[in-house]
Amino acid sequence: MSDKDFNTINSMQFDVLKEIGNIGAGNATTALSKLLNAKVDMKVPKIELLEFKDLSDVIGGAENVVVGILLTLDGDIDGMIMFILEQEPARAIVRLLMQGMCEVSDEFTELELSALQEIGNIIAGAYLSSLSTLTNMTITSSIPYLAIDMAGAILSVPAIEFGKISDKALLIETEFGDKDLEVNGYFVLIPTLDSYNAILTSLGM
Repeated sequence: MSDKDFNTINSMQFDVLKEIGNIGAGNATTALSKLLNAKVDMKVPKIELLEFKDLSDVIGGAENVVVGILLTLDGDIDGMIMFILEQEPARAIVRLLMQGMCEVSDEFTELELSALQEIGNIIAGAYLSSLSTLTNMTITSSIPYLAIDMAGAILSVPAIEFGKISDKALLIETEFGDKDLEVNGYFVLIPTLDSYNAILTSLGM
């Protein structure tokens, strides 16, 4: 198979990536439900291939302050995965997890930041587990790196790292929650070119 990147993807390959996104988001929602010990429902994810410069527009604009959890990938797949939340939904998840132990403040405490980091790690891990199962590939991830910053600044990290490979990334927008919680979460998956080809090859593409 000739090398392809996100700029040359065809409709069949995109359908495969969408299916991976759907299953991964479902597993991530199940992981969140177990973490919070509460029923969490998920709407059908919205999956798009977007240019890096357009990603922040989906997340409220380049100057919108968000919580970003970044994991680098290695093993059979190299690259990055990011899980992004807006601040208020992030606070709501932490409050549910910590059951009222949160301080009332405009700033996240160290304990809350640690909880957010672990939440991102578990949710992204569930997504990667799905990808690993579907492709029969080994994927390991780094310790999660958490940042609270403007969306444009957070998204500049993968854009700089992988812009030389492709100017597009796979964005999976997932709305999930229960009667007390409504969250829009965003996964950004950026495999290297070799890893992208390996994923498609493993799926018979």
